[in-house]
Amino acid sequence: MIPGVAPKPAAPPVASAPQHRHMLVLGAGFVGRSVSERLLAQGWKVSGTCTSAAKKRELEMLGMNASVFDATEKSKLENIQSLQQATHLLISIPPVPGVGDPLLNLNEDLKGILGHGNLEWLCYLSSTSVYRDCGGALVDEDHTVNPKSESAKLRHKAEKGWLNLVDDMDLSAFILRLGGIYGPGRSALDTLAKSKSLSQRQKLRESKHYTARVHVADIYQAILASMSQRCARKIFNVVDDDAAPRAEVFAFARSLIEMRYPDLITESPGVNSTESDFEERIVPAEKRVSNARLKKELGVKLLHPTYRSGLQSIIDSWQAESQLSDRNRRRKGMPVCALILYVSALLLLQVNTRLAELIHMRSTSTCIYESRHRAGPRYSGVTGLRKRGSSASPDAWSIYKC
Repeated sequence: MIPGVAPKPAAPPVASAPQHRHMLVLGAGFVGRSVSERLLAQGWKVSGTCTSAAKKRELEMLGMNASVFDATEKSKLENIQSLQQATHLLISIPPVPGVGDPLLNLNEDLKGILGHGNLEWLCYLSSTSVYRDCGGALVDEDHTVNPKSESAKLRHKAEKGWLNLVDDMDLSAFILRLGGIYGPGRSALDTLAKSKSLSQRQKLRESKHYTARVHVADIYQAILASMSQRCARKIFNVVDDDAAPRAEVFAFARSLIEMRYPDLITESPGVNSTESDFEERIVPAEKRVSNARLKKELGVKLLHPTYRSGLQSIIDSWQAESQLSDRNRRRKGMPVCALILYVSALLLLQVNTRLAELIHMRSTSTCIYESRHRAGPRYSGVTGLRKRGSSASPDAWSIYKC
């Protein structure tokens, strides 16, 4: 019932894919894999990196050319296949604490490979966390960046690093600052359904008045739209229209589950708090992130402008997958049932045939016995047969019925 594989969005944008277009996804995690699946469906050649041999096999089963690149083990660029052949490069590897962006640490080698390759387009996936707390103000891409946490500082450093790396290259480069990412398999619905406890970081986010978020399908839309911008150096916020607090989102998710699957959850996994505790943990309103540039300059029309639309589509996909699984189970069970019925029918037919033979044999024997003990001009010497009349020809015999 719980989905394992993300469904395709309704009426998705089409990425034209001439034969020479080749996307390399550095970090084929939740977003990278989702984008890869959609591009593969549009006929693109797609390569990607992951951190283990097991994940490599999963990506290859999707149709990708996969390479293992573990940022924590100082992997070499030579391990990344297709780095020089790719025409499009999507970077979805988060900075590593104490290391930073592992690829940018190989700056000179990376610049040499990309500079002599086929690259036309580059996109780095960043985060809206670089804006820090803005007291509830609406912030756009021109707002002063002042990251507070260590991870946000590393994100901002990586943004500048990638833009500097390709500064003198003839290609389009984009920074997409993503809100909190959700989608099939990774949402408030999934957290509740799996009775999964919230991390300490998630619990701290509960107290925020505003939370920027975006459905993974709309990240794909933004990526496709940016490909139409030639020789640009642009930053875009990729968020939906409703920066609702986390508690509101979980309450709506719970109501959806209770309507469709009332026995699936019994209590919220670690999202309940007393009113006094909640008040004690309230923090400033932080920020509301604007997506006006995304809509105006890239022409993106969000598939899921609010969390309500996004969560509704996810729970609808649960029902669709459940029905599909039921049909598949029935189809798989049909040959076995048919075989059992067929064998049973054969056995019954054999029994009935044998029984009929026994009855007939017994009936025939009775007729023979009786015919031998009967007399009269109408009976011949042929046992069990009787003339049809006195004027009948010698071959006009009929079976005598007892």
